[in-house]
This record gives sequence, structure tokens and C-alpha cells, in this order.
Amino acid sequence: MSIVVNNLCKSYGTQKALDSISFSISKGEIVGFLGPNGAGKSTLMKILTTYLEADSGTAVVNEFDVQTQAQKVQSTIGYLPEHNPLYLDLYVREYLAFNADVYKVPQNRIEEVLILTGLKAESHKKISQLSKGYRQRVGLASALLHNPDVLILDEPTTGLDPNQLVEIRNVIKNAGKDKTVFLSTHIMQEVEAICDRVIIINKGKIVADKKLDQLVSADKEQVIEVEFDFKIEEQLIARLENLVSYKNIHDMTWELVFKTEKDMRPVIFDFATENGLKTLQLNAKNKNLEAVFREITK
Repeated sequence: MSIVVNNLCKSYGTQKALDSISFSISKGEIVGFLGPNGAGKSTLMKILTTYLEADSGTAVVNEFDVQTQAQKVQSTIGYLPEHNPLYLDLYVREYLAFNADVYKVPQNRIEEVLILTGLKAESHKKISQLSKGYRQRVGLASALLHNPDVLILDEPTTGLDPNQLVEIRNVIKNAGKDKTVFLSTHIMQEVEAICDRVIIINKGKIVADKKLDQLVSADKEQVIEVEFDFKIEEQLIARLENLVSYKNIHDMTWELVFKTEKDMRPVIFDFATENGLKTLQLNAKNKNLEAVFREITK
């Protein structure tokens, strides 16, 4: 396992930021870490990266204990904190060269990460001249510089425009092919595009830990919108199997809610044929991650 957390607790005065949380992450997983503001996300990431000490419990990264083997943990992780600390008076290449010297990595690795993060054309500029999005890229380049086994990214896409989002998303996905990636974000679309698995924390406790596809289909609920070619009686619609609710949206268009693992679209199609109807539209409207997140953390 790349990351193992067991009964971890952390309090600030009387407020419990982390309340006996436990989970493990295997090598090669890309895991999204979600939660409302103040839920404990950044606190956990700071503990995993040795910037904070837990009150109790244990955390192990790459088989090194974060409390007793902090330096070994630091050497095998790449960390991009929420508030990306940079030396603004340094040039991009100069900043990466400084970090390469700290980590004792060859200088040719700088060229690799500049290309990987799309910074090659900006490498001659001072960091203070860069937009917020490009500063995020510098932070990500620094996290990747020593080719760590684990990447811990706290809000890595903050300040990026839509084009930059796609580029950085691809960088993170490619890194996840041979690294473990643990990232927090408030952008649900990024989690859906990047992550294999989602852990949700609320008020210091883990409230969900599932594969992404399992999480969004956990309640087995299907919402299907169908438009027939003629008006249909409500009593006839009510006969459909596994139907838990229905609503006539407009004229011949209905929103049908089923509770079953079975795909109900073929059933609706057969129902229409048996009753001399045609389906003009038949669309599944299943819940997305944002809807699931709101339900779990409300």
C-alpha cells in the first residue's frame, strides 16, 4: 500500500478536525478527496506530508511512518499545497534548479518537467510575472521534479482556465499510471474526469469511500426522461415495473424514476411497442457526483 491511515485524530482546541479516520490507497490509484470547507481535508494532507503531527493514530506513506520517519516520507512524495508557496523573485527555471539541487536530481530533469507541465515557453520569466494558473504549473512541476512515488495535491487546478484544466488533468492522469495520486478539489468535474475512487469527509469523519462508478450508482436509482408520440394515461404509466415515482413534464414527456440495477430503457421501449406507441426520446438522467456529494454532506 502507498498510503495507510489508521484511526487518525487531530483537534484544534475543542474542535475535532479529524475524528478516527482510516483508509488505505494502493499504488497506481488516483483518489479524489472531497469534503465541505472545514471538513478536515487540508489537515489530513498536512499530516501525510509531515507538516502537522496527529494527536493519535498512525499514518504510513510508502511504508514510512509520517511521525518517526518524516525525512524519508518527504523524499518519496510530491506535494502541492492549497496555497502554493513560491519564490516570486526567481525565474521559473532558476526556481526548479534550486529544487533540483535540494533533491539532488540531475539538471536534465528540469527540461522534462517543463515540457510535462507546459512551462517551456514561460521558463525564462520571473514567477511574479506569471498568471495564477501558470504559478500552479510551477508548483506541480516542483512536485514532480524528483519523480516521487506519491503525489499529494491540494486543490491542484485552482486558477486554471478551461484549456489549462484539460492540460493539467492529462498531466495528473499520466502521472497516475505509475504513481499514487491523492488529490483534493472542489471541482466535481475534475474528480469525474481524473479519479478512479472517491473518499468523502464531513465534520472530520469519512462518510464515503468507494470507486467512482459505485458511488454515483450506489442507490440503484435511475431517472429516465421519455417522450412518446401520443398522450398516455397516468394509470398506464403506473404499471411499469420497479417504478417509484413519475411526473408528466410536458404533454407527452414523462420523467420516470426507477429503483433497480436493471437498465429500464429497453423495458420502456417494449412498453411503448405493446401499447401502440413510439418513443421519440429516451434519455437516462442518472445522478452525478455533485448530487451525491450534496446528499452525503448536507
